[in-house]
Amino acid sequence: MIQFCHIKTSLLATTLFLCSCFGAVVLAQEALEKAPPLPAGMTGSNPNDPRSKLSPGLFDAGETSMGIKHVTLLRKPDAFQLGVDPNGPKVEKALTALGVPPGAQIPATVKMSFAGLAFANSDLAFQGNHVFLGNFYGINIYDIADRNNAKLVTSMLCPGGQGDVSVYKNLLFMSVEMANGRLDCGEQGFPPPPPPSAGQPQQALPAASKDRFRGVRIFDISDIRNPKQVGAVQTCRGSHTHTLVTDPKDKANIYVYVSGTSFVRQNEEMAGCSGGTPDKDPNTALFRIDVIKVPLAEPQNAKIVSSPRIFEDPKTGAINSLTSGATHGTGRPAETDQCHDITVYPEIGLAAGACSGNGILLDIKDPANPKRIEAVNDPNYAYWHSASFSNDGKKVVFTDEWGGGMGARCRETDPNVWGANAVFNLDGGKLRFANYYKLPAAQADSENCVAHNGSLVPVPGRDIKIQAWYQGGISMMDFTDPAKPVEIGYFDRGPIDPKMIILAGSWSAYWYNGRIYSSEIARGLDIFELTPTKFLSQNEIDAAKTVQVSALNVQTQERIHWPRQLVVAKAYIDQLERSNGLLAGQIASLRKSIETAEGSKSASDLNALKKHAAVIEKGARSSKNATDAARLKALAEILKQPAL
Repeated sequence: MIQFCHIKTSLLATTLFLCSCFGAVVLAQEALEKAPPLPAGMTGSNPNDPRSKLSPGLFDAGETSMGIKHVTLLRKPDAFQLGVDPNGPKVEKALTALGVPPGAQIPATVKMSFAGLAFANSDLAFQGNHVFLGNFYGINIYDIADRNNAKLVTSMLCPGGQGDVSVYKNLLFMSVEMANGRLDCGEQGFPPPPPPSAGQPQQALPAASKDRFRGVRIFDISDIRNPKQVGAVQTCRGSHTHTLVTDPKDKANIYVYVSGTSFVRQNEEMAGCSGGTPDKDPNTALFRIDVIKVPLAEPQNAKIVSSPRIFEDPKTGAINSLTSGATHGTGRPAETDQCHDITVYPEIGLAAGACSGNGILLDIKDPANPKRIEAVNDPNYAYWHSASFSNDGKKVVFTDEWGGGMGARCRETDPNVWGANAVFNLDGGKLRFANYYKLPAAQADSENCVAHNGSLVPVPGRDIKIQAWYQGGISMMDFTDPAKPVEIGYFDRGPIDPKMIILAGSWSAYWYNGRIYSSEIARGLDIFELTPTKFLSQNEIDAAKTVQVSALNVQTQERIHWPRQLVVAKAYIDQLERSNGLLAGQIASLRKSIETAEGSKSASDLNALKKHAAVIEKGARSSKNATDAARLKALAEILKQPAL
């Protein structure tokens, strides 16, 4: 999600309805925001980190990394490039599509920042050898079959923001929330509202139009080079993000949870839509999500089947029962009337919702009718943005998008508990706070930076998350011990411009079948590989690469399973060596036996591994360290019957 906090040019207020999908709209300021002093008793980020003073540039910025190798950057196709000339034709075209009157007198810095939003890269989805990269102006599809020569397959122009994507079999889903989205994917947008007459207020909402589309588009991608729109489900608030939900008992349909964060459209545009307060309008489109049911054989018949009141108090029936914490100790609690992102874990029947003022848990055993079972808030959290489960479902990581994505929020004087991750233990349906994690390196005043989207890295025996931080780059967090999350790798570039914030950086950073893919908002698609460090061994990296999936939608979480390969056993051994969970002599003997068995594959050498397994199982039962005990048990299981 992109939110904005400062409006510098009153002229552009005429376009605010077009950007309400960003939350509180802010246009980039001409002068950099002055960082406030660090609040008493709080700690900021490290200004001496190698990432803190990198040289600026668009495609030539300084770079630094630890444990992450940059393989390539596939630049945006020309149709999605804005250029650097504030008076260029593409800038004017983007502004017009966003509702700015042609020829409007707008400062160059504001013009470039605002127009850039029209072409921002957003979220990622994966299927087979293809990466689907969403954009506020459409979708780009890449072929990654050749690991050393990824290439663009096709571009689809379809404005409407923010363009988050998911893929399931032959169907591609796309979120549309802004008011310039059209049913036909047209690039012309809609005419801007007329200027207000003297003494009259500016028109609050765009004029109703039967051609406007805000909701979830459905494309058939059977022909990957020529996607065809086959369904389009309108919603009252549009779709900022969406989540695919599978039902093990229903193979004929898939469900889509729609999170809308924007304004409610007029009843004249979509019947039944109302943005009234609950006390005056019990049918308000606020304080709910929408659930779409998609018949896989007939996606054109997809429709909303429920609009669950997941913020309701079951005792009183009040649909607005959840509120935020008193944010940053200064703001008042606010009602929660939306979710930004919902991550589902169908195998365990739960979903974690990052819902503006709260983190919530949902029971999704009946996918069409999710029910809230837990809610938490936090005075250090400004906007609950996204969520990830640990693989065993016993932890949840929530992110806070303080500043909305356009603000510099990783400066030396920004508290490291604001705009951070919050790690919770999950037990018996209850969330118990463990600790915070924030990017440790201070970033420049001209770098938009805050916690954003990430995914698990499938290293067995550990909980590791790779994560985007906008112009803070990407960071890899180990939260195996939820009370002590720690950074174990990173990649970062310098700011695009040292004198003003230009929206850029990593929107999403996801692991998929052995590599990390990052949606770089202004530049394109980044591809990375992990490299060994003292925090992560080559065996652990190789073990992660053994996990191969046919598709990945990060917000639809699936359990990770590792094959019984000896490289996975080696990863466990490296971890036990690091934690002193095995004696040095035992480790040396075990490694030698594995090396011998890999070379000979003889029955006697495999029997030797079984003997090691018996000793290790005994150690697992006596270990006082729960994490090491689990690793020892998993190691023994592989040694009993390895897949050679």
